[in-house]
Amino acid sequence: MSGKTELKGRAARLARLFPAGPRRAARTPFVLLVVVLLGGGLIGLLVLNSALSEGSFKLDDLQTDTKKLTDEEQALQRDVDSYSAPEALQRRARELGMVPGSDPAFLNPDGTVKGVPSAAAQQSSAQIPIALRPPETVASSPAPSAPSAPSVPPIPTTTPGR
Repeated sequence: MSGKTELKGRAARLARLFPAGPRRAARTPFVLLVVVLLGGGLIGLLVLNSALSEGSFKLDDLQTDTKKLTDEEQALQRDVDSYSAPEALQRRARELGMVPGSDPAFLNPDGTVKGVPSAAAQQSSAQIPIALRPPETVASSPAPSAPSAPSVPPIPTTTPGR
């Protein structure tokens, strides 16, 4: 008897389907698969790193723009604050020929007047800026006089066609 046992029937048919003797698996497809996976992973990391770097540059540019716009906004706000300061408003009002008002009077809901109204103090023409004075007062005298009321042409009272 030999070292091999004879198989009969179905077992023999199955034994023929398998290769006889020990066989090694092919390494080439496995190595190729590992190399492709590693290469794909490295390329993916490179693309991801590039995208993050681009986003970082955009973020830096946007932060720089935001800082510039914030500085400009603060400068404009300082200008608005300086123009709306009470002293600046008072100076500009005097340049336009405005005078401070006197004590006001108020109307109650029932129609009665509360308080005593009085006229504002008349401003002398020496305080009126030359640009706001009527031309005849500027050219005629070196000492400014009170501004005259502008003349209004009369409105015709007759209607044509009668």
